[in-house]
Amino acid sequence: MLTEWSAPLNSQIVLTPTEAQRSDLRERPDGPFVGRQRWNQLLFAHWKIDPAIVQATLPRGLYVDTFAGAAYLGIVPFAMERVRPAWLPSLPWVSWFLELNVRTYVHDARGRPGVWFYSLDCNRALAVVIARSFFHLPYFRARMSASLLRGEIHYECQRRDENARASHYAWTPGAKSAPVAPGSLEFFLVERYLLFAADPAGRIYSGRVQHAPYRVNKPSLAEFSVEPARQAGFHLEGGPTSVLAALPVDVSIFPLVPAF
Repeated sequence: MLTEWSAPLNSQIVLTPTEAQRSDLRERPDGPFVGRQRWNQLLFAHWKIDPAIVQATLPRGLYVDTFAGAAYLGIVPFAMERVRPAWLPSLPWVSWFLELNVRTYVHDARGRPGVWFYSLDCNRALAVVIARSFFHLPYFRARMSASLLRGEIHYECQRRDENARASHYAWTPGAKSAPVAPGSLEFFLVERYLLFAADPAGRIYSGRVQHAPYRVNKPSLAEFSVEPARQAGFHLEGGPTSVLAALPVDVSIFPLVPAF
């Protein structure tokens, strides 16, 4: 059951995101980007969750972002392609891999809306090391595969952990894709261009990404798993509240900076 959540009272004024802030983050940030990549075969599966449960997991200075009073937990499998630093070309043996992330949505005291990642499973060891070392993101090595069979995408992920179970996803993308409307639940869930991350000392950083607005469709979801959410400490019941698939986007990655 959802409960009303509000930030604890203290001397700091905490602003909630405005629709203008959500839309403005789609603009290209100032300064040079440090990396390029392409995101493909994206599935966004989201479950509605109690905001208080999410808030209890967040570091100091971040606040759960809600839509119509509800928080959301997402499981997002996709393919990373052409991953490279800004000054180097893509390399066949390191620039293509799979990723599955578990995420929620947060904002800081200034009202800047962003993403908080609980885990990012990946089947490329070098990518795990780089992301953990330079972006302070909770990457984990996993055995992963993806295939396309008669128009249906099949995706499998199993973290390299003796207690981890395999997760299976299968979906057929919808025939018609379109941008999402500002103010909609779909916009809230997918149009995110700011991430927050914490280093081992607990310092919070933020980083921007920039790409064309997503064009999404309503896929037919044949198979899904909540195992990645379980590994992150969440208990999800039933199927996802929202399921979206997105067309590929070319992404520019900007450097992390201290968030506060």
